[in-house]
Amino acid sequence: MSDLNQTLNKTIGFGTAPLGNMFRDIPEDEARETVEAAWNEGIRYFDTAPFYGAGLAEKRLGATLSQQPRDEFLLSTKVGRYVLDETEEKSGLFAHGRNKKVVTDYTADATRRSIEQSIERLGTDRLDFVFVHDVSRDFHGDEWIGKLEEARTGAFRVLTQMREEGLIKGWGLGVNTTEPIELAMQLEDTTPNVSLSATQYTLMQHETALERMMPRAQAQGVGIIVGGPYNSGALLGGDHFDYAEATPAVKDHVAQLNAVAGRHQVNLKDAALQFSMAHPATAAVIPGSSRPGRIAEDISALKTQIPAAFWEELLHEGLISPKAPLPQG
Repeated sequence: MSDLNQTLNKTIGFGTAPLGNMFRDIPEDEARETVEAAWNEGIRYFDTAPFYGAGLAEKRLGATLSQQPRDEFLLSTKVGRYVLDETEEKSGLFAHGRNKKVVTDYTADATRRSIEQSIERLGTDRLDFVFVHDVSRDFHGDEWIGKLEEARTGAFRVLTQMREEGLIKGWGLGVNTTEPIELAMQLEDTTPNVSLSATQYTLMQHETALERMMPRAQAQGVGIIVGGPYNSGALLGGDHFDYAEATPAVKDHVAQLNAVAGRHQVNLKDAALQFSMAHPATAAVIPGSSRPGRIAEDISALKTQIPAAFWEELLHEGLISPKAPLPQG
């Protein structure tokens, strides 16, 4: 196990995309109580990004964490976007976020600017991990390879230098696809030592990650932090899958998983977190929430005993890959 994996030690963390008013306008007191609940339940790793509500999630997270001893928690944010004072019309995931204009830029100067802004919004003096955000096809279409090259000569070099100087513990990519992480791990001079893979190594969706990303990460000692373990809530009966509207096929998939879970009296949330955590390459799992009561559920999910017969039936029904390491006990 790498030093970084030992630092994270298969922890359960807290992802803050919902705190940027993703999908809905969250009252300030609810956001504050959610972060406080995470802290009070013992969570000590928090991930955020400028993109989440144009800095809203960072500000909300920082309002609580800045009151806590800095050496007692781990903190990560992302680069690839910075926020301007000028405003713009918002739509999409963060239509309810702040109306500040967000600029996408993976160059060295933009990376430094993004980090400076994040540190100020978070009310902290340092970051532990930094992820290069959304440099992938789902955000940039066919231009994503060009964006990756911009990041390689810009953000990757800045973050590698920061890691070498001890300013951060690690850096990598924070993406919703596997290929950018796979390509970055093949670089020689600017190799990430941790990456955040959202929605790609989950109970619902893991076959592609098992082909190359997870084995390579394990072999190289690169920690994989699993984000979006419930695939934007679809696994738990929500209306969204991977940040888009859940299709009938997705809902049918969830129904099949629920049928097996019902026969074994298993909670799918428990199974989802334990599945994502079970792979040796997984350094942490960071479900997100904007409701205080969900935090205790996430914590207890990793402690619940799940019968081996549940996993065996999922394998028999072809609902999980036979290549996937399964939770033990």
